[in-house]
Amino acid sequence: MKKIVIIGSGGSGKSTLAEQLGEKSKRNVYHLDALFWKPNWVGVPRDEQRKVQKELVKEEEWIIDGNYGGTMEIRLNAADTIIFLDIPRTICVFRAFKRMLQYRNKTRPDMGEGCEERFSFEFFKWIWEYPKTKRPKILERLDQLSKDKEVIILKSTKDVQFFLEKMQ
Repeated sequence: MKKIVIIGSGGSGKSTLAEQLGEKSKRNVYHLDALFWKPNWVGVPRDEQRKVQKELVKEEEWIIDGNYGGTMEIRLNAADTIIFLDIPRTICVFRAFKRMLQYRNKTRPDMGEGCEERFSFEFFKWIWEYPKTKRPKILERLDQLSKDKEVIILKSTKDVQFFLEKMQ
């Protein structure tokens, strides 16, 4: 496990897991949200996202968290380990709401500078629909990956805790 990708719904715990793994393994952690959102929620163009990611994956070891489906292939092809947080949507919505309250009018540590936490109906709708709209395609893509890649699917908070304990 030298090059780790963490994907999953909003509120699934991607950034938290990335930070915890980064601490345990002493690897650089890259939060795509922090790289691809400019102040006031202005998104970085896809060609710039591709360029940044192509440079990141050249490093010998890393942990990258985030979805960004249009550029996910760059990370999946370069990674040796893919962790999919397949957490129930009710938990993801709860966590996203809790996070929204916790960081209201502040920028989260894993977010681009100047992107203050706020309520977004579209984001909560995306989380709620994720199991039907995104999850099947992700599972299909993970199934197609080379057998020399380790795919880890964690379906609960307990799964995540057990995984982290194993990493000791």
